[in-house]
Amino acid sequence: MPSGTYLLMNGEVEERFQCAPGPGGWRYTSRRSDGVRTDLVVDSRWRQIRVEVVTPTWWLRGGVTGAQVAWVRAAGETVHAAGETGTEHAERASGFMFDSPAFLVAAAHSLGLEEGARTTVRLVRLSGPSLSPLTVAWQWSRGETATYETETEPLPVSRYEVADLATGEVETVHLAGDVVVGAPGVELTELDSPPNLRS
Repeated sequence: MPSGTYLLMNGEVEERFQCAPGPGGWRYTSRRSDGVRTDLVVDSRWRQIRVEVVTPTWWLRGGVTGAQVAWVRAAGETVHAAGETGTEHAERASGFMFDSPAFLVAAAHSLGLEEGARTTVRLVRLSGPSLSPLTVAWQWSRGETATYETETEPLPVSRYEVADLATGEVETVHLAGDVVVGAPGVELTELDSPPNLRS
């Protein structure tokens, strides 16, 4: 059951996380130093079936339903804020993307790419404390997998190139199982147990 700490946004925010596989998928929970909480559950095909993100001023709950993602978003300090039921939305997309590294892990594994393969995926990007949604198309390309020796067992690390088709910006993401070991604005500073390598 991997747990540890990421530094995000060039070291400005610390995210303490825990993740683990379950009978039907994988779950990631985290709490950040800026008060943001994330709870992400995926099924055996890495589809985001339950997403909850809570900031100090907004919250969002949603998940994949067929070819769409549906969500409820509202202002309030908790998901159960008194008198606030939220607004329902739906969009044709494969899942969500947010600052938490959990969403990079879920997106990469859901695509199931072989080395050298690429595909385009639509995701709902959540931005800022208000979790503003914007549907964006990204092209994911899987590069090589390098193996690194560790004290316990060899660790395979896969490289992905992620291109924002609207801006042309390309970023590189390195994954070891269900842990992000490197990505723009993401630094893994502590890992209490080895990653889960089941995909």
